[in-house]
Amino acid sequence: MASIFTPISLDGQAEYLRRFAACPQKASDYSFVNIWGWAEEYGLEWHFGEHLVWIRQTRPESVCWAPVGPWTDVDWSRCPVFSASGGRYIRVPELLAEIWTGAYGGRVDLAETRDHWDYLYDVRELVDLKGNRFHKKKNLLSQFVKKYDHVYHSMTPDCVEAALDMQLEWLSWRDEESQQTLAAENRAITRVLTGWDSLCGVFGGVIEVEGAQAAYTVAERLSDDTLVIHFEKGHTHFKGIYQAINQMFLASDANGYVFVNREQDLGDPGLRKAKESYNPVGFLRKFEARVR
Repeated sequence: MASIFTPISLDGQAEYLRRFAACPQKASDYSFVNIWGWAEEYGLEWHFGEHLVWIRQTRPESVCWAPVGPWTDVDWSRCPVFSASGGRYIRVPELLAEIWTGAYGGRVDLAETRDHWDYLYDVRELVDLKGNRFHKKKNLLSQFVKKYDHVYHSMTPDCVEAALDMQLEWLSWRDEESQQTLAAENRAITRVLTGWDSLCGVFGGVIEVEGAQAAYTVAERLSDDTLVIHFEKGHTHFKGIYQAINQMFLASDANGYVFVNREQDLGDPGLRKAKESYNPVGFLRKFEARVR
């Protein structure tokens, strides 16, 4: 099976996006910007089958991700790559887990992976910040707006260099315990930002305070009604900066979208608390699957 997989490349972006569009449930893991950004870190490879794109991770271990494509149109009993894969899959969206359970019955074992659930939010709620549930967020946003001389604008290619500089500065503030994890994220961010002009569907926003970049966000279209936020960074010296970039980006650049996917918490207690504080309207559940 090894010989049929090749590294993720920009050359396959258009065909991948065509098959991703046919996928009936779209998890953040499988957006092209995500697999491209993390391709080197995880040693991601793909294989384009007749209907599906098969994705394999080679670092730090060899394991398959869920295939991408029109799951409901596939005869799973006649899927040779699936049969030869060793049977272990991670990051399997709930709908595909249900399809496999129906196709394989007792031959499939599922384990819920809460750390990888995607958080889903209502765009309008995060723009308006109405009610007691969002009181603290709105208060911090108001403090930021009143205290700092700021400008928000959409992210364009000429913002990339400043974002890269800000990202390196942001990384230098972190504590040593988290440096390895953050360094990996930094490499993914750098890969996405430097490839900005070549990536379809990527967009974002920037806040400048007194003429200098103070926050940025990088997002991507997932479907007609949903966008995903991949990266969001801000100078914490400015109180309320994260509430500001979140609200201003959605208010200015999320027109037409109903939901925003803010990815996983990866089991980090602080990140989980932060994501829950924005009152998600749902989750996209994921599983690890073993097929015998």
